[in-house]
Amino acid sequence: MPKTRAPKGSRFQNNPAGKPVGHSPAAPPSAKPTPKAAPRPPRGIPDRDTLLTYVRESAETDKAAIAQHFGLKGEERRALRQMLQTLEAEGALGRRGRRGFAEAGALPEVGVVDVIERDNDGDLFVKLTKGDDAPLVALAPDRKGDSGPAPGIGDRLLVRFVKLESGEHEARVIKSLGAGGQRVLGVIRKSRHEVRVEPVDRRSKDSLLLTDPQAHSLRDGDLVLAQATTAETRFGPKRGKLVEVIGREDEPRAASLIAIHAHGIPTGFSAAAEAEAAAAQAPTLAGREDLRDVPFITIDPADARDHDDAVYAEPDTDPKNPGGWIVWVAIADVAAYVRPNSALDETAREKANSVYFPDRVEPMLPEVLSNGLCSLREGENRACLAVRMVFGADGRKRSHRFVRGLMRSAAKLSYEQAQAAADGTPDDKTGPIVATIIQPLYAAYAVLLKGRNVRSPLAIESAERRIVINPAGEIASITPRASLEAHKLIEEMMIQANVSAAETLEGKRIALIYRIHDTPSLEKVQALVDFLQTLEIAWSKGEAPATFRFNKLLADTRETPNAEIVNEVVLRTQMQAIYSTENIGHFGLNLSKYAHFTSPIRRYADLIVHRGLIGALGLGAGGLSDRDISKMKDTAESITFAERRAMAAERDATDRYVAAFLADRVGAEFAGRITGVTRFGLFVRLDETGADGLCPVSKLGSEYFVHDDRAHALVGERTGARWPLGMRVQVKLAEATPITGGLLFEMLSEPAAADPNAPRPRLGMRARNDRRPGQTPFKGPQRGPQGRPKNIRTGKKGGPRR
Repeated sequence: MPKTRAPKGSRFQNNPAGKPVGHSPAAPPSAKPTPKAAPRPPRGIPDRDTLLTYVRESAETDKAAIAQHFGLKGEERRALRQMLQTLEAEGALGRRGRRGFAEAGALPEVGVVDVIERDNDGDLFVKLTKGDDAPLVALAPDRKGDSGPAPGIGDRLLVRFVKLESGEHEARVIKSLGAGGQRVLGVIRKSRHEVRVEPVDRRSKDSLLLTDPQAHSLRDGDLVLAQATTAETRFGPKRGKLVEVIGREDEPRAASLIAIHAHGIPTGFSAAAEAEAAAAQAPTLAGREDLRDVPFITIDPADARDHDDAVYAEPDTDPKNPGGWIVWVAIADVAAYVRPNSALDETAREKANSVYFPDRVEPMLPEVLSNGLCSLREGENRACLAVRMVFGADGRKRSHRFVRGLMRSAAKLSYEQAQAAADGTPDDKTGPIVATIIQPLYAAYAVLLKGRNVRSPLAIESAERRIVINPAGEIASITPRASLEAHKLIEEMMIQANVSAAETLEGKRIALIYRIHDTPSLEKVQALVDFLQTLEIAWSKGEAPATFRFNKLLADTRETPNAEIVNEVVLRTQMQAIYSTENIGHFGLNLSKYAHFTSPIRRYADLIVHRGLIGALGLGAGGLSDRDISKMKDTAESITFAERRAMAAERDATDRYVAAFLADRVGAEFAGRITGVTRFGLFVRLDETGADGLCPVSKLGSEYFVHDDRAHALVGERTGARWPLGMRVQVKLAEATPITGGLLFEMLSEPAAADPNAPRPRLGMRARNDRRPGQTPFKGPQRGPQGRPKNIRTGKKGGPRR
């Protein structure tokens, strides 16, 4: 069974950002220039036209973002809400989801749609999944003849909206996402007279009543996929029919199975793709440089099955580069086996990345490749695409060159093995190679670290947990994942290789998918400034965001009681990294050119970069195809979507496993930290397991609490007592629901004392809703039978999603 492989690198590198530094000869460090400070947005309640202009330019926004942009507080927010309601009633604004707004009828550049209608001519029409006011848009026919089944009624698609000369829009398919929103994944709950499907998604409000005859043969607790029918029912639950039985809720591995189906993760491989993988041959020296005398080693998690990168370092003997180092990074040559337009390529493009769960891996490539011919196994000849990089004593990259080679790994090491050897406690395997391989790698890293420190990438800390699964498929333990120097060594060398790839392709003017990370938005920075003011920490309001400035803030607060909360808020200030054909640089890594090159076994983006290098440098067969080039933008958008989908699935599976692990500890007390503050309660992360759960506002005491979004705190209306972000607390586990992954806590700690310098909160901002005359005061979400908060107005299950 494949083991889970932890992604290498920091949050801004592979997960979600990428790995790299460096340049061509004598180039200055590839750092992004410090941007000029942007003008501060206008403050105060906007007029109608200004508000509509902001919504139009934002494409999609919500009340909180609008209030933050215009600096609205208290009564001004109440006035804004009334403005939004008026504009919505007039038809100038339309809803997007529960809280979002957009210009009525507006279409984003890229969106998720359902195919809902076919006209008499057979043309299909689609509609955005969010927004009742969204118009029907014609689905463009496939003009390029791409393979794959044609979309039909009920399918969900990722599309690009294109405005035609006529002024109308059409939707062009980027990727099929499977069945539409009418399918429900849930658990069978049987009673004497009916069979219902209870959704596993905590956001779902309604169960389905199965009406087909075979429903009564199902067992209570079966995990099923059901399809909602179109029959109108004035009263009672929605009707549906059974589509598929996928397992049992009490199966140990149900958590990952639910995540795979709930998020539409593509599974398995076509017969044609399996056949192509099975026919793959071991590599030879034909057309390759012989690198088998270079003693590469792989350094990976102890349970890794696939090894797509290997490293080696040696001092540079060139007298013109005293104190310099040569660093080799060899990456599995996946492009030699996955050729453009092949069945393997179609599957890899559709999956876009491997998905890692605590108990299993859904790989991008068949195992015969991912764990076989494309894995850089110890002592076996393997095809590779390698880069030889030369660094000066100052840590700056002087030059690099790519080769297509044949290598043989000298050793397979875990991070812990490599670190122990470097620290002077080698084992039988690392002992013979400490002086010749391991120590030179660490010496080279010490030089690279000089360049990294000059570049000053973001130094945000994030604690990671490792979930250990026993042979029965149950969680054996949840332990902190150690951050070793060996991790940082591999990360920095991968970063350098990634930058070299981006520089080479850009220099050759070859189509390229960049890994980009935008500068934090003005609104997010302003929110950070407002928050820091509550802690009496200075930050110039006109100061442009820069990594060195964030790092100074983190360093200045690291030894203070506010260290964790500042780290959390700085993290939330950052944007998400994406793939794009348009380069804007990578803010988190502070690089002007960056692409993913080092993980083609598990990321399609890296495979595209490999093909670009092969074609640009004349390294043989397997370069970019015409289709790769023509669909580069679509591919970038599609793999960005797939990455977000994989992250959501992995997170949901982990939540369910952790809830199952804690289910028999209901009533136990835990130490934790407040990691989220909302009107309806506090999110608390437990120290012991890293598990996140909700402590409803109704469990915080007898008084009403106001959400102070500027200070990231709930504040008592009567006493001013505070529950701030980052506060250490003691909680009792009240409920754990494995099928949804939900945890509910009861607060045992007392709130922090009132801030004498803070204004007393105003009436009317209690908890979640404003209180109207004669209305029962709202004191927090009520709980349904499975512990999920109820909607206070409808009484239906399905509270806020964390």
